[in-house]
Amino acid sequence: MAMFLKLEASAPNLPDFMVWSSVEKLPLWWQPFRSLPFTIAAILLVPVVVAFPFAYAIFKKRVSGVYFAIVTIALALTLTVLIVGQQGATGGANGITDFRTLLGMDIVGDGAKRVIYFVEVVLLLGVMALAARMLHTRFGKILIAVRDREDRVRFSGYDTAMVKAFIFTVAAVLSSIGGALFTLQVGLITPNLIGAVASVEMVIYAAMGGRLSVPGAVAGALVVGFLKSYLSDAFPEFWLFFLGGAFIFVVALMPQGLAGALQRALRLRHE
Repeated sequence: MAMFLKLEASAPNLPDFMVWSSVEKLPLWWQPFRSLPFTIAAILLVPVVVAFPFAYAIFKKRVSGVYFAIVTIALALTLTVLIVGQQGATGGANGITDFRTLLGMDIVGDGAKRVIYFVEVVLLLGVMALAARMLHTRFGKILIAVRDREDRVRFSGYDTAMVKAFIFTVAAVLSSIGGALFTLQVGLITPNLIGAVASVEMVIYAAMGGRLSVPGAVAGALVVGFLKSYLSDAFPEFWLFFLGGAFIFVVALMPQGLAGALQRALRLRHE
């Protein structure tokens, strides 16, 4: 839904940047997204409507682990093919680019980019605080129990499918918000950003930073993002090998990621 933040009521047709994508007129089903409140509501509600029934149906069948990962990656590939195939409505493989205004305000200038960046930082810290707080509640303890021994939680009378579907939906909503902010910050949205590669990268973030730590997951995203940017510039032909080697190193020698290694180091220091 992030792609619709650019649209304004005063623009009956699409700007020039969409013409070369074979999109010359705004599709009818995009019209409601001229309204910013409607767009924000869609960013929050569409993931709930799509993610929860899908997740609950899958978890109710007790699909988990690598099989669930395969299902989600297949879904990402399906959506990619669908978006590319509907070029008249989505811009196809080129996606939608050149986002420049929001409610008539410029979002391209350095000042606007700086404001968006600080908004993203505040929201990220808020999400981290919310996640950390959730883990210390009764529901958080159930989540941890489901992660470690789902069968025992199920035998205790809990609907583990509902619990997992709920947290999956929360993740979908947060991803939707992140996608909207990403589109404003970078100025484009393409099918490649929602495909299988992006899904695998998320796993690498968690593994690198530490899947049992909220700050660790964020740190992993920052480290991998930095390495991806730096290595692709410094070693354009070999950077994927370096990044893959770093991932293998962390998984093999630091199964709890960077956060786990830091916790062990602090524990040894105090002993």
